[in-house]
Amino acid sequence: MIPAVSDPADLGVLEAAGLLSSRQLSSRELVDACLARIADGDGRHSFDGDPGSVNAWVRVYEEQAREAAARADERLAAGDAPLLCGIPIGLKDLYAVEGLPLTASSRALDEEPLRNCEAWARLGAEGTVLLGHLHTHEFAAGGTTDQVGNPWDLSRSAGGSSGGSAAALASRTTPAATGTDTAGSLRIPSALCGTATVKPTLGVVPLRGIVPLGPTLDHAGPMARSVADCEPLLAAMASVRPPDERRPLRRVALSPRIAGLDPDVAENFERACALLPVVSVPPPPLRLDLGLDLLDLLCAGMLVYHRGLADRRELYRPSTRGFLRRGEERAMSAEQYVALQEGRADLRAEWLDWLGEHEIDAVVEPTVPIVARERGHGYDAPFTDVAEISLTHYWDWTGFPVVSLPSGLGSRSGLPTSVSLIGPPGAEWDLLAAGTALEQELGPVTP
Repeated sequence: MIPAVSDPADLGVLEAAGLLSSRQLSSRELVDACLARIADGDGRHSFDGDPGSVNAWVRVYEEQAREAAARADERLAAGDAPLLCGIPIGLKDLYAVEGLPLTASSRALDEEPLRNCEAWARLGAEGTVLLGHLHTHEFAAGGTTDQVGNPWDLSRSAGGSSGGSAAALASRTTPAATGTDTAGSLRIPSALCGTATVKPTLGVVPLRGIVPLGPTLDHAGPMARSVADCEPLLAAMASVRPPDERRPLRRVALSPRIAGLDPDVAENFERACALLPVVSVPPPPLRLDLGLDLLDLLCAGMLVYHRGLADRRELYRPSTRGFLRRGEERAMSAEQYVALQEGRADLRAEWLDWLGEHEIDAVVEPTVPIVARERGHGYDAPFTDVAEISLTHYWDWTGFPVVSLPSGLGSRSGLPTSVSLIGPPGAEWDLLAAGTALEQELGPVTP
């Protein structure tokens, strides 16, 4: 029996899971609704996109999805199925799936992996149904994904690098998606498309089988339309059971790194902060500007993977080639590499000292200081996404967990804005609980 909603594709993860469990909805019905929504509104699935479509999906696997949905329905009928059994999902086009194409949204890569990446293996074991692969900024090397249109305004950027994932969620073609985050790539598109995500503590979700960008900076994580929906996805990807008890956020500090906010972002950030237990404390006496260190480490890390594609360099987009040239020009010594990593460890320790000294449970800051800008120039040259990554990149350097959620719609632009809660390593479950409570007070945003 189909539930009393206009279209099952509009259901979130937890809503759909409840209906699947009670057998009021079948996975086949849910998957068919998502596939119909994709066919109706996503476009023709191209590497370049077009001004008139979202183009979130690189490839859609209709036959395999329907077969997986049938298996999920059998599992649900037998009883005791996992929470995510039968839930459709899209994977960022960096996640390897055995026997299916993997392209990183690039003409330079065309692989058919022999095994699943670990994160998808875990999600698949829970019975999630793969709909297809979602666009990324080429090889995840940028904060835009200009072949993808933002569902709020197709002339605007969906953000990046997980732009296809956020756009697919916002256009309601899937209730769940995955992404990666090296300088903000889970959080930036979520912020610009009005969706939610959690960047877990560095290392919580395994990276094996995911095309790397900066191997020591990369984080994998879930994306959904709500913080609450992200939680079971993260639990599956991390292969853990979320704790029953959570530590409430009793003292929240304003980030000392906030500057240059768009008026819409600033207005909605103040609105979110008014709902949090924000306290006034002295700013941390530590490094708040990473300079070029993150970029140098990222570009050096890119060289390791991309040397295997050196004979295809002419097939890369100009911006990606620019990243690789920088890595080659500034190739660091082993001594420099070790020094950077020691600096990262020192900064993490200094933050933990400051949080502990002032009994701070979380730091709050806008996710992105701007609303979605016009799309179309993110591939022309490297390093054009400074505004998008200006706040997010810092927390990849420290490896701290971050929950990002919509803070409202801009009163001037009508576009989504976002707020982030940052905590110490291991605090993702406390942040998820706090983010869920905050999003209930702020209310949803829907294009």
